[in-house]
Amino acid sequence: LLLPVSNLCGKCRPCDIDLLQPSLNFLYWSLHQPTPCSQQRAVAVLLSNVSLLELLQKVLECTWLRSPPSEAAPLSPEDALLCSGWLLVASLVLYQHRYNTEVHQTLSLDLTEVLKAVIFRKKKPILLLVSIMQFLRAGLRQNFSSSLLVIVGQKTAQGAVEPQPSPPQEAALHPLSTQQVLSLLVSLQNLLVHTQLQKDLLLSQAVVACLETLVEYLYVKNKDVALHVASQPWHRFLLFTLLSGGQKSFLQPEVLRLMTLFLRYQSSNIISQKEISQILQEAAEANLAELPEATSRALHLFLCQV
Repeated sequence: LLLPVSNLCGKCRPCDIDLLQPSLNFLYWSLHQPTPCSQQRAVAVLLSNVSLLELLQKVLECTWLRSPPSEAAPLSPEDALLCSGWLLVASLVLYQHRYNTEVHQTLSLDLTEVLKAVIFRKKKPILLLVSIMQFLRAGLRQNFSSSLLVIVGQKTAQGAVEPQPSPPQEAALHPLSTQQVLSLLVSLQNLLVHTQLQKDLLLSQAVVACLETLVEYLYVKNKDVALHVASQPWHRFLLFTLLSGGQKSFLQPEVLRLMTLFLRYQSSNIISQKEISQILQEAAEANLAELPEATSRALHLFLCQV
């Protein structure tokens, strides 16, 4: 079934939403089968389909061609298709790398536009933001070196391609710039504050995961920049904000994961022995069997890091 559905997608246009939406979701589901053998077979079939990859290229480009709504609106069919496209491409990047699958057609993406979609979100639906961040995480985890992707050059505000970054720090972070890293960091922090107000668990999990992957990427590229980003004083205010809602417990998944991140990169100005003791005390008093799965997993990682 995977072969005819992928061939059908390759014959569609981005405007064929009613047909493409369930088809792309089926392809995404096919990639996430439980056995490695099934995953490897699925990614080989999809990456050998040039027409499908050309269609995905057009779908992704619609992200910046569409005008943002005048006000927050529910997920439209067009946005839902974009979500499916970004999630499918993120999975293809992941599994192509895992199984070293041959690529028959590359996808060209402007990294500046991808970052702008998150940094300047312009009332984008939450699910679309989460989907783009999922793709961004896949790219960061592979240092944007996936053989499936061609990252086009950074552009100035006037649209001219900038020369190769000359300072050592900028060259180390390439294809990202220091300014892009800091802008993305501020945007993720603001999104976390927004999720606290809106009580949106899906977005908060995606933002924290993206923040974790960003710092890991920076640590590989330039440890000084990574430690600088991880020790930003604004992070402490962010923690206080997350703890100021109705649920003041430290045993919130996003709080535990942030604490683990700061511990990992030794951000002693963000998390102190006092906070660590409070988390251990709350964990000792909690009924661990009744904790949600996300909380249990985050607590496990925190304790291992301690």
